[in-house]
Amino acid sequence: MNLISIPAMQDNYIWLLDDQNGHCVIVDPGEAQPVLAFLADKKLTPTAILLTHHHHDHVGGVKEIVSHFPQLKVYGPEETRDKGAQIILKNGDIAQIGGLDYQIFATPGHTLGHISYYSAPYLFCGDTMFSAGCGRLFEGTPEQMYQSFQCLAELPDDTLICAAHEYTLSNLKFARSILPEDSDIAAHEIKVLRMREKGQSSLPTTLGLERKINLFLRCHDIDLQKKLNKNTPITKLWEVFADLRHRKDSF
Repeated sequence: MNLISIPAMQDNYIWLLDDQNGHCVIVDPGEAQPVLAFLADKKLTPTAILLTHHHHDHVGGVKEIVSHFPQLKVYGPEETRDKGAQIILKNGDIAQIGGLDYQIFATPGHTLGHISYYSAPYLFCGDTMFSAGCGRLFEGTPEQMYQSFQCLAELPDDTLICAAHEYTLSNLKFARSILPEDSDIAAHEIKVLRMREKGQSSLPTTLGLERKINLFLRCHDIDLQKKLNKNTPITKLWEVFADLRHRKDSF
């Protein structure tokens, strides 16, 4: 398999998984033209579209792409049914798509019906987990998003986090504002800054790296809790998550 990220709009990535036999799967096509241009250039035929949630910057290109490839199957959660999803998926489903078996996880928080797709090592998690950050809580609660993170944290360290936005630098700046002495966060910020100056993507990232640099995966960290002025021991770790998300919203 060949993993490809297509930049779209201001900071989105549309992911393609190319089977290297002329076929591919498209993930969260927020707009059609960059995808159609890439498919034509590489002579690829898409077999499926995977949708993680209903927001326009993830589904806006579905109708036009399908018009060019009428046999295309569109998968997604219930909330994407009116956005073009034909095959509705839910937590615990196993979907055979493009030669791979995808495990479906419900990952509410950003939206209530958000799902993520996992076929080792690929995790297409939409706007749930970003590198060094998490999605905004437009519909769900901090507790729901915390539980979504706990679900994804059960995956192996070599999992490739294929997030949908290039937010890494801003997330790292926020993380460093909370833990300025953390050497892993500081070193990765320098690395990503250099990558972005060269026009390179910071994604995909790995879950192993995210365990070190993503504060939203470190709610159990006593040092982090102390920085947030939390009295330890804390019995509800989602409250640490909620505090972090509140601070990030106004950062």
